[in-house]
Amino acid sequence: RWLRQHEYVEKLNMHSILSASAGQEQLLTELLVTHAKIPVLIGELISVEIWKHKVFPVLCRLKDFKLRSTFPIYVVLHHEASIINLLETVFFYKEVCESAEDSILDLIDYCHRKLTLLAARSTKAQAVTSAELRAEGLASPSSMQADPVPPQELQKQAEMMEFEISLKALSVLRFITDQVESLPLSALTRMLNTHNLPCLLVELVEHCPWSCWEAGKLKKFENGTWHLVAPEDQVKMTKLDGQVWLALLNLLLSPECQRKYRFDGFNKSQLLKLRAFLTDVLIDQLPNLVEMQRFLSYLAVTEPAPPKNDLILEQVPIIRDHILKKNSGKWEAIAKHQVQHAFSPTEEELKFQARRWAQTYSLDMMEALAPDKPRCRVCGVEAAKRCSRCRNEWYCTRACQVQHWQKHKPACNLMA
Repeated sequence: RWLRQHEYVEKLNMHSILSASAGQEQLLTELLVTHAKIPVLIGELISVEIWKHKVFPVLCRLKDFKLRSTFPIYVVLHHEASIINLLETVFFYKEVCESAEDSILDLIDYCHRKLTLLAARSTKAQAVTSAELRAEGLASPSSMQADPVPPQELQKQAEMMEFEISLKALSVLRFITDQVESLPLSALTRMLNTHNLPCLLVELVEHCPWSCWEAGKLKKFENGTWHLVAPEDQVKMTKLDGQVWLALLNLLLSPECQRKYRFDGFNKSQLLKLRAFLTDVLIDQLPNLVEMQRFLSYLAVTEPAPPKNDLILEQVPIIRDHILKKNSGKWEAIAKHQVQHAFSPTEEELKFQARRWAQTYSLDMMEALAPDKPRCRVCGVEAAKRCSRCRNEWYCTRACQVQHWQKHKPACNLMA
């Protein structure tokens, strides 16, 4: 049942990407709003996040947790990425944000946790590098090895995936801040005072975890991969840079946000750090930042009035707390149950799951989504041939296909 639900989410995710690229995502957005599916997706997102932090580490410590294939565990780890990618695509629309209703508080908390992870990673100089995110190092549907996979390798793969999920959460948060005027008061209070998102965003501007230096060369993470940046493009704003600045504009320049935010000594000193980054080159790329520059100049010479302490009945997020309380003390039992019933499939069950996965990822759909031409699985050059049995792996020559056959054979037998 859960696998079917994952298939539906995956198909929705792929459909949303294709629709957005064609400028036709309005129909999908209307369906999700009409059928009240946004709160369902948010609940599912938080459930998988909790599983990754509470159950998955216990699984990896169990002595009888010896996977014959990475396929079942990969599906669960990938589920969170699929949902956050779908939400990133549809949250551009105001009606989607409003349809989240009370669950928007849980989504704000989720995004805050992911951004905190990004900021902590960058300040500790542990930014994910391009070498760590090489595609061949990650688990994939085709990596169905016959030999058991070490738990440490699975945990490493989950950590790598977490980086891209956190970047998607940044985009979702920016779209939420676009609607500050229509958000409930509790959502604003949570973003501004409970989590102090403006200061967290300043940390991201300062440390920029999606860029890194390797061997004296600057690399930036865009569209799922690390790119070497030419010297003349090093000051060019990336999409992720833009998301941070737009979120800051939304949170700091809105009259309602200014009325509720605490501009105390610490917050004020943190925000004024932004002035060093507001260069003429940056403002030329995002002219709206002129307003930010004026605001910061005003903030530097004034003492804003403290926020009003309105006596209101404040809403709190409930999804995550409910799941944690319901399953408190049961994580090991859940892990043991899942080892026996979910992550130890028979050969026939594994073949069935592989066929379902292959149907979900139809070749036409995958090729439409692929930004680049296929690459040889062995040498990485542009490929024109693929395995005639499973049609899943690409090769440049027959020699490369023969060389890779022993590794590819177990997966090919499952997928064919």
